Amino acid sequence: MKKENPVLHATIAGIMAVGTTLAASNAWAVPDQPKSWEKCAGIAKAGMNDCGALDGSHQCASQAKLDNADHEWVYVPKGTCTKITGGSVVAVKPAK
Repeated sequence: MKKENPVLHATIAGIMAVGTTLAASNAWAVPDQPKSWEKCAGIAKAGMNDCGALDGSHQCASQAKLDNADHEWVYVPKGTCTKITGGSVVAVKPAK
């Protein structure tokens, strides 16, 4: 017959409680996450665009063929696009 160890059980319960608390907190969140974003065209690297091309040549992310193409875009923190060489802000279409 096995003898139960209450100290071991208490230690395991404490570790699980700390783990649950950390997982539920913002300790794992990305620090300084921007509150708003803007579409920035002309700065996406090949294969690194965020969504469909502005000229309609494709409708999916990661399909840019060339670096810095005018019709390819990525999301950047609001206010930074115009600070990037070659970047131009693209108006976001309103939701229907």
